[in-house]
This record gives sequence, structure tokens and C-alpha cells, in this order.
Amino acid sequence: MTPTALGAVVPENAVRFLGHDTHAHDEPHLVHVVAGTAELVADGAPLTLRTHESVWLAPGVPHSVRLPGGAMALGPVLSPGVEPPVRVHRLGVVPAVTDVLTAVLCAGPATPEQVAPFRAALEEVLRGVTGDHFVLTLPSHPVARAVAEDARRGGATLDELADRRHASARHVQRLFVEETGLPFGRWRTRAHLNVAIARLRGGSQLDAAARAAGYATRAGLLRALSRETGQPVADLARDPLAVLARAPRDTGPGTRAARVDERLSA
Repeated sequence: MTPTALGAVVPENAVRFLGHDTHAHDEPHLVHVVAGTAELVADGAPLTLRTHESVWLAPGVPHSVRLPGGAMALGPVLSPGVEPPVRVHRLGVVPAVTDVLTAVLCAGPATPEQVAPFRAALEEVLRGVTGDHFVLTLPSHPVARAVAEDARRGGATLDELADRRHASARHVQRLFVEETGLPFGRWRTRAHLNVAIARLRGGSQLDAAARAAGYATRAGLLRALSRETGQPVADLARDPLAVLARAPRDTGPGTRAARVDERLSA
């Protein structure tokens, strides 16, 4: 029998093999692909998830799931308040999420009392991968804010990003320094490092965390982490999370390091 056919043996869990039409939950919700490829539509936008990838949905997000070719997925509902930073938050592969949900499959909790510790463990992982190591202020000026949002997602230069908004790079740079306390280059570096650190907290290796944050190599990621934290590259390479846990969280705008960086980036 195929996995899909086997899934029909337990009707109450058949949705994990068959998918479902569009609906929404009152609570936050995670969709995690156990095997194969899932085709989702969330908030009207198509989304493809592959084995061990997840998407975290806010309450009330309409979504549908198709599981072709024997794909399988889990859809745990989360506690109220455990919400993603955006309505549809694609997590990619987070090994710690996979570990918790594999434990769920093996343990088979059946009662609310049994489910509770597994849900708590999953929510602890999710909180860990979304908390920023570097606290960043978003610019309030609409052009600078739009540039900041674009900069989080890609590697375009400041000139290119400013041009998209019909502004000069010098003007955008001035707005960043005035409104965030950081020059654009350093602000973007920290935004990308937050992505990498979240992946590391979720169990990803340095190479995978580097790729997720837009770095071509782990060496590039380590150098950037070293510059922003003041910690030696060699120490970060051995155990980045331990080093980050004991390192000062932020040199902060206005400190000597920040002022030097602003002069270099002006």
C-alpha cells in the first residue's frame, strides 16, 4: 500500500496524507512537511514546502494544503500568543522543529496532559528562532523603511535599493543614521546576522545558516559575526551559540565602535 492509502486507515489523521481545502484557525498554526513536497496557498499566495520545511501561520490566515505523490505533513496548533513576526512566516528547515515533531510521532501523545509538554517544547523552539540577537530600529521615513524591508531580503546595493524608491543613496544613508543610529551597511549586516543566528538556534549548521542569511561561505558569516560582536573568529567557529550567549549583545549607536563604523560608511 502507498503512504496515502495507509493514511486512510486512521481517518482522524488522514488530513496529514491528503491535505485540506482552504480554512483558517483561531490560533497560530504550524505546517511541517514530514516527507515529500507540499503545495500550500496561504493568504492567497502559493508556497511550496519540501521535506522538513515549515511555515508558521498567524491566527486567521486562510490556507490550503495539497500533498501529492505520497507527501506527508503535520499541522500542530499553537497556544494563543505564540505568533509569527509576520502573518505567513516561512521557516525553511529548522532541525529542532523536526526533532520535536519526530518525538511527537514516536511518542504519540493522546491526552491534553500528554500533548502539553510537546507543544511547549515546540513553542520554545519557535520563540528561539524569531528572537533577534541584534535589536534593530526600523526607520520611520517611508522611503528608508521600504529600503530596510528590501535590504532584509536580498543583497542589492544601497544605490540599487535607493534607485528603486527614486531616492539618492546619500539621502537614504542620512536617514538611516538619523533614524536608526546605524549606517545602512551596518544595519543590513545585523539584519542578515539575525537570520543566521536564528537558524543556528534552530539547530542548523554554520554552512546552512550562512546560506540562509545570504553569505556565500561560512567564513564570510564568521567574519561578519566577529566584526559585530568583537569575538574571535576561531571561538565563533567552535561554538557560535555559546560565544554569542556570553558576548555583549550590542556595541550600540554612539559607542566608539559605532562612531568609527559611521565614519567609514559615510
